[in-house]
Amino acid sequence: MMHASTKKQIQKAFKQEMDYDELLNCMRCGFCLPSCPTYIEMDHQEKYSPRGRIALMKGVTDGVIEPSEELSESLDLCLGCRACEPVCPSGVQYGHLLEDARAILQRHKKQSVGVKMLRKGIFDELFPHQNRMEKVTGLLGFYQRSGLSHVARKVGFMNLFPESMATMEKVLPEVPKRSEMKKRPRNFTHEGEKKATVALFAGCLMDTMFFETNHATIKLLRKAGCDVVIPENQLCCGALHGHNGELEKSKEMAKKNIAAFEAVQADYIITNAGGCSAFLLEYNHLLNDEPEWAARAETFVSKLKDISRILIELNFHKTHHLSLPNQIITYQDSCHLRNVMKTFEEPRILLKAIEGAHFVEMEGADTCCGSAGDYNIVQPGMAMQILDHKMEKVAATQAQIIVTANPGCLLEMKLGVERTQQTGKVRAMHIADVLVEALADHEKQHA
Repeated sequence: MMHASTKKQIQKAFKQEMDYDELLNCMRCGFCLPSCPTYIEMDHQEKYSPRGRIALMKGVTDGVIEPSEELSESLDLCLGCRACEPVCPSGVQYGHLLEDARAILQRHKKQSVGVKMLRKGIFDELFPHQNRMEKVTGLLGFYQRSGLSHVARKVGFMNLFPESMATMEKVLPEVPKRSEMKKRPRNFTHEGEKKATVALFAGCLMDTMFFETNHATIKLLRKAGCDVVIPENQLCCGALHGHNGELEKSKEMAKKNIAAFEAVQADYIITNAGGCSAFLLEYNHLLNDEPEWAARAETFVSKLKDISRILIELNFHKTHHLSLPNQIITYQDSCHLRNVMKTFEEPRILLKAIEGAHFVEMEGADTCCGSAGDYNIVQPGMAMQILDHKMEKVAATQAQIIVTANPGCLLEMKLGVERTQQTGKVRAMHIADVLVEALADHEKQHA
């Protein structure tokens, strides 16, 4: 139960901080309802739809209803996939409203000392510091290489964790040694005719846990004619913070990233993680109340491109032969890459250009897989429900390779493969890794 004084503080904050014009933009037409995964999974209850959540936010802002646990639960259950935005005739920026509301509730949420320490450890002491991310993932790599992972499973240690987390441990990619991460250069020269100089947003998890995918991304960019720079001093994009009510911390991180990329003066900033891309694209909104930084954020945002988009623009698929014989491939959209970055045709064009592979469009490929950042950890029940339905759609394609473009989606699809006992029969892969494998396969055939 919320204390009366807390309710008053929250209500005051909603009145002062929520974008009232944006709340009014919702016409309650209902176009968002069929696109909302939680509305569908929760038997069409209005409070679990974008329209219902906006009504709750507006009700608190207007003083018509009091802040309640129902409001918190409704917002917490939202995936933040933003599938409601492309179908909204009024163009309501639901994602901005959601983040602002969560930030207010987070500031006033009563938490135990343990939860506060955990949040501080994750949001303040870990993700904003790339060297610490490298150390932590380096320990994960040691756990994998030393055989401790096999021992932990054999003695039943993983049974102490929720089923989804225990299964996730099995599908984590092999993490390289920290020394390997450290020795990678920061500058790479193009192959063939030079077409652009690009700066890679390496990311926190992408440049540690998914280090090999970053390596594949660099290889593709070089083959497309790009000089590649990995700016120093860049760090986590801040999406995890922004989606969990830590907006001030995400602003600090945004400023550091903008400054880091200004230092290299590249033609484009390339991303390979849909969730990061979407948050980076909204740095100008995040910093719109700070004129100096807002202008710099606009320049930063104007240079952003997903790896699949830059490859298409540079005609990579027309100038390089790709081959994966006798493979059925399907694609699972990253929600944020599709709904915020508006990038969804490009990955499909690239995959269809692979000789010998048969691309099958999955029904509902544009709906969330259930990953949604840390959603599958904090809301495992709903996440697994959504994932199980997604895997039914995957099975219908008979695909041997499920391709996606975001680390969270990739892990979730790997989890789905494990849950449906398809390990060894079906692979989940990042699009950069698929394209590099297709290049290598063609080169092998024509060696």
